[in-house]
Amino acid sequence: MKKSIVIFYFLLLYSLVQLISWGTLVVKLQPSRMAMVMGEGSVFLFLLCIGAYFLHQSIKKEERLREQQQNFLLSVTHELKSPLAAIKLSIQTIVKRDLDRARQTSLLNNSLKDIERLDDLVENMLLATKIENRSYSFPKEEFDLSEMVTRITDRLQIHSCGCEQLINPKIQPGVKVVGDQFALSSVVTNLVENAVKYSGPCAEVGVELTKKDGHPFLRVTDKGPGIPDAEKMLIFDKFYRVGDENVRKSKGTGLGLFIVKEVLQSHDADISVKDNAPQGAIFEITFS
Repeated sequence: MKKSIVIFYFLLLYSLVQLISWGTLVVKLQPSRMAMVMGEGSVFLFLLCIGAYFLHQSIKKEERLREQQQNFLLSVTHELKSPLAAIKLSIQTIVKRDLDRARQTSLLNNSLKDIERLDDLVENMLLATKIENRSYSFPKEEFDLSEMVTRITDRLQIHSCGCEQLINPKIQPGVKVVGDQFALSSVVTNLVENAVKYSGPCAEVGVELTKKDGHPFLRVTDKGPGIPDAEKMLIFDKFYRVGDENVRKSKGTGLGLFIVKEVLQSHDADISVKDNAPQGAIFEITFS
């Protein structure tokens, strides 16, 4: 990519030099054509600059996409290796040691949690691919959103460090929506997992489901580092992640919020991002 940029600027410089040299030569041979040369040269130079600008933007966008895809592959590799290593260690411990029933059950339960984590990751990648290829139809039916949110928060509460982190659900019972239950479960899972991931130890994560003006309304709040105003819309782009990739400590693939945006658009639902005082972020979803 760097070689392409160097070649591009070399050709641009060469074109400018040729324009000036040929224009100077024509004016010397036929001074009366100076006005024509200046006019046509100005138009050509203007169009050349416009084309150079858009071509440069395209090259920069391609470079950013390439870096994001590389970071995605690195993140996926790490996300896969961590639970696989934990599952392998648990099974090896059970096989090689004479453990009592309670200890075996504990290790197996931990392995099941890691398998659920792997399952979520794989489902995210498959769903993102199907959405981008427009091959996912979003089958819709009426279901109880309250039960879904309760089930997801209960699972992530157990899965997210137990006593070190607190998911505080405030879920109004009987809130129903018409939509794709599988896709919307991915939306809720991604939002809650992000809130847990970016919040510090013992920080409360809020999950509130209610009705607002007769419409289902979901709010997920965290007390993490927050999201800069300039990045509040960019976070929904595929592979985009807040902050510097070189110093980021939190794990992730950059697919979660992309899936959230695409699924909600297919359900005519609105999502907004706000600051949470004194720190953190608030994601609010309003269903139609």
